[in-house]
Amino acid sequence: MTFQAGGSFDIDAWDADKPYDERDGTKLTRVSVRKTFHGDLVGTSTTELITVESSAGPVAYVGIEHVQGILHGREGTFVLQHSAGSEDGTPGTQWLRWLIVPTSGTGELAGIRGVGQITVTEDGAHTWTLEYSLD
Repeated sequence: MTFQAGGSFDIDAWDADKPYDERDGTKLTRVSVRKTFHGDLVGTSTTELITVESSAGPVAYVGIEHVQGILHGREGTFVLQHSAGSEDGTPGTQWLRWLIVPTSGTGELAGIRGVGQITVTEDGAHTWTLEYSLD
C-alpha cells in the first residue's frame, strides 16, 4: 500500500564551511543542516550537503539526511538522499527531490521506501510531500 504525506519544515541551523573547491566561478561547499518537521511527519533531522554555486547563484546540491520522528503515527528513523538544483538560481526553475534510502528505516518505519519533493514558496517557506510504502 502506498501512502501520501506532507507538511512543512523549519531550518533550525545552516552551517556552511568555507568553499573547499573554487574554479572558474564555481564553488563547492559543505553544509550541515538541522530541521524540524511539521505535518504528517513530526520530528527532526540532520543533513550533510555539498552545494554548488555559480555566477547564477546557488544552482545545485546533493545530500544525505537522517530523519527521526513520527510519520503517520509510526515512530522511527530513515535516511533521505537529496538531489536538487536550479537552472538560474530562481524558485521558478528549481527541482528538489528525495529518495528514501532502501533498508534505512528503523523502528516502526523499518522497510520504508519512497520518494518525495521539497517546494520553496515565494516567502521562502519550505513544504514537502512524500509518497512511501512500508514492507
